[in-house]
Amino acid sequence: MIDSTAKMKIPELPAERVNIVLDTDTYNEIDDQFALSYALLSPEKIKLEACYAAPFYNERSNSPADGMEKSYDEIINILKLTKQIDKISVFHGSRNYLSDSSVPIESDAVNDLIERALSHSDESLYVVGIAAATNIASAIIKEPKIKEHIVVVWLGGHPHSWHSAEEFNLKQDVKAAQILFDSGVPLVHVPCKNVAEHLTTTIYELKENIADSGELGAYLYDIFLSYKKKPTRGWAKEIWDIANIAWLVNSDWAASAIVHSPILTDNMTWSFDPSRHFIREIRDIRRNEVFGDLFDKLERYAEGKIII
Repeated sequence: MIDSTAKMKIPELPAERVNIVLDTDTYNEIDDQFALSYALLSPEKIKLEACYAAPFYNERSNSPADGMEKSYDEIINILKLTKQIDKISVFHGSRNYLSDSSVPIESDAVNDLIERALSHSDESLYVVGIAAATNIASAIIKEPKIKEHIVVVWLGGHPHSWHSAEEFNLKQDVKAAQILFDSGVPLVHVPCKNVAEHLTTTIYELKENIADSGELGAYLYDIFLSYKKKPTRGWAKEIWDIANIAWLVNSDWAASAIVHSPILTDNMTWSFDPSRHFIREIRDIRRNEVFGDLFDKLERYAEGKIII
């Protein structure tokens, strides 16, 4: 499925303001809610057009379909809190994972992504993926032409130098992740180990910075507080998914390199071929600047100084 014509399509850094869609398993954990909020509170850099509910399956769901439905409901919840429910389109995504890399899983999210991408003839639509890549990969399989109109910013797996790529988003749908790396779609890869995992915070930091920042800040603080009933001394929690938004807000906060797209094996390890097309790999992220920006925006939003 490698597109040889895409070898020179190096994913560019964001322009002054980018149009995005957010593909999210919002109920899987608590970090997607922070990422969605961060995107909404960054109108100077980001125009959020739509949200897609992605499947997930863990202790917070009964099946991938149930995870997708719960994620859909949680997207709605965040949009209601921010009074954006009538402004942002929300679509149900895939109800299962890919079983065949040539057969897409049909969903409203897939159809909207195709239609929306093809309508962006003069500028790229940034597809921000913070979940299993099922929806995104299905859209690429169904209509490969969208690769000419999108840039995928996907969080999943680990750095290409790491001994394993195995991580929750990636292992949920390995075939979908392989399509991202094989298809030639312009791709910004945000690894977890040693990159997104730097984005940790604590109950004490959030209490000081966002608990009193209006209804949205209080909600984000409460879900963080409820995540671990009895935190141990020194406990901190990764808010992985804000890494993608941070790169769009200020790429200087996320050092990156242009590399040949690695081969993701069925065993979830990386293999390499220097003849493959290029992608951008995020190598580091400046934790303090990212959280400082998010906290500041939550406070200013609560004070009515950010209009979305």
